[in-house]
Amino acid sequence: MKINDRVSVIDDDLSGVVTSVQGNMVIFRDEHGFTHQYNKEKLVLQNKSLYENIRVEKKQEHNKAISKKHNKNHLVLDLHFEKLVKNPSDYDSFERLFLQKEKLLETLDFCRKNNLKKLEIIHGIGDGTLQKMVYDVLESQANLEFHNKEILHHQSGTVLVFLR
Repeated sequence: MKINDRVSVIDDDLSGVVTSVQGNMVIFRDEHGFTHQYNKEKLVLQNKSLYENIRVEKKQEHNKAISKKHNKNHLVLDLHFEKLVKNPSDYDSFERLFLQKEKLLETLDFCRKNNLKKLEIIHGIGDGTLQKMVYDVLESQANLEFHNKEILHHQSGTVLVFLR
């Protein structure tokens, strides 16, 4: 090492320009103007020409496979009656509500059997009869928690269910 060489300290984030060499001790000035004194064994020469001819090879990153069980998409159940049956006009209001309740219970069982953790139930806004039925069913179930997407649940039309 000689005067005006760039050096770095091995065990520290410190570098600078050599100002003097006294036997085995090297004194250098860092970028802020402070002087430091280190033993030669603790310093390394900074030679930028060593790194000029090195090719940097970019490797392609492989996407990690995500199992279907941990799929980020959640199951969505739309309880609008026209989505559940072919001829909605063939059913009266009691039958409609009964079939919607059966579909809800069936879907909750499906989620539990297949270890699905999140279910979104779309009940719509309407007059609140279907919404009340959905909340009554969810409150009667164990090992789940639910909340609305919106702060004002009467305006939301959906419920998010988290199964434990």
